[in-house]
Amino acid sequence: MVLSESEWQHLLKLWEKVEVDPSEHGKIVLLRLFHDNPKTLEHFEKFKHLKPDELKHSEDLKKHGNTVFTALGKILKKKGHHEAELKPLALSHATKHKIPIQFLQDFGSAFSHTMAEKHPAECGADTQAAIKKFMDMFCHDMAAGYKEHGFHG
Repeated sequence: MVLSESEWQHLLKLWEKVEVDPSEHGKIVLLRLFHDNPKTLEHFEKFKHLKPDELKHSEDLKKHGNTVFTALGKILKKKGHHEAELKPLALSHATKHKIPIQFLQDFGSAFSHTMAEKHPAECGADTQAAIKKFMDMFCHDMAAGYKEHGFHG
């Protein structure tokens, strides 16, 4: 699952738009994830009891969106050489949060759809394909990290 230089460039160009406001982008993607896959919300103790309108206006969700997108940006900018960034993420998601890989795949879908809506000029077919390939690589590598910690989610 190696991305070409062209695929990385598509992703990095899109990421320039995301970096302008990672908190808002993260919040929007998480809202879509929770809407499209309500079971994912059960893994978020802080948010699972909130109504959709409360989630939409939650500063805590915006902060968490920033955390998610900051980590994702660090991984993306490593262009496939993200072992150091991924290791602590896999550890926490496997041992503390117990997030199934399927939920990370669902996040990838929410991310892709949201970017296509929010940044259509930067998110054509080539970029959409690069997002899918990147998220597949990310999920594959997270699953490998999970196994190191005895979690087969």
